[in-house]
Amino acid sequence: MNFISFIKSAARALFAYTVLATGLMSCSTIFTDQSQCPKGVSLSFRYEYNMEYANSFHSQVHCLSLLVFDGNGRFVSRFDESSDALGKEDYAMSLELDEGHYTLLAYGGIACADASFDLYCPSGSKAAESDLQQVRLQLRSEDSRSSSCLHPCFYGIEEIDIENSEQFIRDTVYMLKNTNNIRVVLQQIDGVAMSSGDFVFTITDDNSVLDWTDAAVPSTQLTYLPWTKGETVIGEDTPGTTPASAVWAEFSTSRLFFGNAPRLRVANAESGETVIDLPLIDYLMLLRSELFADMSKQEFLDRESVWSLVFFLDNGLRWLDTRIVINDWVVRLNHTEM
Repeated sequence: MNFISFIKSAARALFAYTVLATGLMSCSTIFTDQSQCPKGVSLSFRYEYNMEYANSFHSQVHCLSLLVFDGNGRFVSRFDESSDALGKEDYAMSLELDEGHYTLLAYGGIACADASFDLYCPSGSKAAESDLQQVRLQLRSEDSRSSSCLHPCFYGIEEIDIENSEQFIRDTVYMLKNTNNIRVVLQQIDGVAMSSGDFVFTITDDNSVLDWTDAAVPSTQLTYLPWTKGETVIGEDTPGTTPASAVWAEFSTSRLFFGNAPRLRVANAESGETVIDLPLIDYLMLLRSELFADMSKQEFLDRESVWSLVFFLDNGLRWLDTRIVINDWVVRLNHTEM
């Protein structure tokens, strides 16, 4: 390459660099035309508050609702999304907001056709509390009973400040799951046949109403009934083993709180005799091994959403209260008064 060709090539490269640099700077400097620059808020969502620490928002949240409140807690607007766009990993909700401070409440699962919760959001009320403070999420129930498989519900909160209308903000709302599935298994160790109809399963808790911070609002004690149950025989096709009868029941509940006192009860359907009556949270916390020693009790309850408890019964259908299996962890109990 001769000198003239070299100069021409260098000039073309310099021109290309200048154009690229100008393009990169055009949306961040006040000395250029910003008419084509993005503005507003681009809001992403993540659900990684689980035991896997992995984002599964796009696979678990099928409808999304966002409530916007101003700096005084007054309701501004609501945005709902239920399209297939939620399933894309790069999904972001675009908002156009005026200058000011905003609180954003995000709920997953309440705008779906089979939603299990109702959202109450006062708009422009004259109450002493702001609209934000009056937000309530309430589990649907009948006669203070819930026996359905709850549609997964998620919650998130974020605050943003918009300094001018030309500003472009990227932000993320981190969600937690508000629903749990609890499977209770009763296994008879002496081969006595059992049926799920032989027992009455219930969980009682006061967690059906949640406020704008996702905390439980004391209300009516709710009784959860199994949304499904059944029975099986273990080992009947294995030569040399004694078949074991087992029954199971699954519950679907609202968010569990360490400060609450839910109870799991199992009774003999015929005699009414109590088979199991225990403080549910205390027993679920037995699963928190030393691997999670630095994790708070409430965080553990929030990250884990699928629970299984296995109880062993004697030939009188009474609980052998020295051992329990929780999420595949065998726990040997030194005492039963809890």
